[in-house]
Amino acid sequence: MALAIVAVPVFGGSMACAADFAPCQLVHPAGIATVAAQCTHIAVPEDFTRPQGRRIGLFVARVPAISARKAADPLFILAGGPGAAASEFYAGVAPAFARVNRDRDIILVDQRGTGRSNALRCAFDDEAMLAAGEGEIEALTRRCLAEVSTHANPALYTTSAAVRDLDDVRRALGYERIDLYGVSYGTRVAQHYLRHHGGKVRAMILDGVVPPERILGPDIALDAEAALQQVLARCAANPSCREAFGDPSARYRGLRAQLAGRQATVLLPAPRSGERVALAFGAAHLATVLRLATYGAEQAAILPLALQEAHMHRNFVPLAAQYLLMTDALSGQMAYGMHHSVVCTEDAPWFGKAQVDRAALAATFIGTQQLDGLAALCRTWPRGVLDADLHAPLVSDVPALLLSGSADPVTPARDGARAARGLSHSLHVVIEGMGHGQIGAPCVDRLVADFLRTGTTQGLDLACVERVRPMPFFTTLAGPAP
Repeated sequence: MALAIVAVPVFGGSMACAADFAPCQLVHPAGIATVAAQCTHIAVPEDFTRPQGRRIGLFVARVPAISARKAADPLFILAGGPGAAASEFYAGVAPAFARVNRDRDIILVDQRGTGRSNALRCAFDDEAMLAAGEGEIEALTRRCLAEVSTHANPALYTTSAAVRDLDDVRRALGYERIDLYGVSYGTRVAQHYLRHHGGKVRAMILDGVVPPERILGPDIALDAEAALQQVLARCAANPSCREAFGDPSARYRGLRAQLAGRQATVLLPAPRSGERVALAFGAAHLATVLRLATYGAEQAAILPLALQEAHMHRNFVPLAAQYLLMTDALSGQMAYGMHHSVVCTEDAPWFGKAQVDRAALAATFIGTQQLDGLAALCRTWPRGVLDADLHAPLVSDVPALLLSGSADPVTPARDGARAARGLSHSLHVVIEGMGHGQIGAPCVDRLVADFLRTGTTQGLDLACVERVRPMPFFTTLAGPAP
């Protein structure tokens, strides 16, 4: 990997360095995929108000277009989280961008604080937000803060700083205009970049949309519960699923009652290593499985079977295996320090103004614990740099394709509709029964490639995506019914 060595002029109070790329491999955190690329680091000031102070290297990867007559505008991919790295995200979804990559370079910038861009990694158990008391959360937070403060000022790792970085990278690479793809939290970054550098954006794709006005946190438990109920209702409406499991909502309610204040000891092979492990499976574990399983149609397809096995047969192995598999994947991808810097600067300060129905939250499988845990965490974590307009409604005529799943547990389709109001040349596509992030859904790769090829939402053929349906439910451990 070659470090950037040639200085370029100051841009907006910051300084970047010209890129000297070298061959490299992008590796998925779980080791399930690799992608050949060209990589470099581009140096920027950690603090844009002190350009002579500490500098950090932004990891940048370029996947060159296949065509020698490629388009002038590359596609920049912005990852979610907050806390995930673009290079690692791309390693897992590269086939979905193969059509785009025929004619366009793909640029991956690990946002400051993630991946190989001075990552703010620390030992932090996400499950603590659902199980620990305030004192334990504050102690975990202080340990995390001490770990990341050895090499970073965490107050400087927010969306506002990332948008400055992104434009410095664009300039350093010599691109006049770019296209943007953002997923989940990456849609916040994309929209804020568009707000400040709209003339440099040719087209934008928002996948799992966070409108600028949205404060993440107060509604997460309610949205997650609504998505789960959609999954269970879809099973109840499917003859094979209902025949196998009866009313899956009854299994869900019964299991929650069964685990209230109790745990089930489960012995099972770890999904990756195969080593036999013991897990005391309780309400917090169930909440984690229910929340993460509804993100993707594949895990949701197993959920009614897993609930049935646990509630009716005291067989917690399917649920426990889902828990271990999903949390292991998440822990390998997240830079929790960067996550905290974003949430505690951009969301938590507005929790007090939200109209929170605590009784409604308490009735969900997440309950009030996550919101209270985030509030406790952010009493310790420092607030960072914040542009005053971050949460202002965005108005733009840049062509934008917005993608939502009808059963998204964190950015429901109404969020996409809200963001689309200010985007005069936009198209909002809702895919029935799907969860969070649509780029891997059938036909979406073609839709995205056609949109970027034409640079307009006019005339896009939606027939294929309108026929997309989620994976059928597993009625036995062998798979869906014939």
